[in-house]
Amino acid sequence: MSATPTILILDDRSSNTLTATNGASWRMISDTVMGGVSPGSLMPTVIEGRACLRLTGEVSLKNNGGFVQASLDLSASGLLDAGDHAGVEVEVFGNGETYNLHLRTDDTRIVWQSYRASFQAHPSWQTLRLPFESFLPHRIDQPLDKHRLRRLGVVAIGRKMQVDICIARLSLYKY
Repeated sequence: MSATPTILILDDRSSNTLTATNGASWRMISDTVMGGVSPGSLMPTVIEGRACLRLTGEVSLKNNGGFVQASLDLSASGLLDAGDHAGVEVEVFGNGETYNLHLRTDDTRIVWQSYRASFQAHPSWQTLRLPFESFLPHRIDQPLDKHRLRRLGVVAIGRKMQVDICIARLSLYKY
């Protein structure tokens, strides 16, 4: 008999606003905050009958740019202890492109530091499980400390691309 997974829902898109189930607000951030020119938008919508959050835009590499992101703080108190969880589960619908999930902790003090895992978002609803071990440090020497998670981002980054990804549910899973 296999174990039944236990989840901590961060957002189930029941609000139909930019407010997540955990009480935090989703934000759209692009490279324009650093001089880039990548446009983007973030809005609640319904795709194939499912309420979701849709990130659209275009990643441009002009002016040293290169990203469009939907970002969510994971806890109102600042840090989320995910020590007894195995990873992140996300339900997505995309345009066939490869996207990243970025995690930030209180160790990631500089904006370009994160822990990253990539996934392909197919043009159909899919549930992805990304174990914490699959998140690789980017421009930081410390390993991921899942006891001190601060923020999560769904990111289109690093290459010219059309961005179109929908998130129906975001949670942490454990066994």
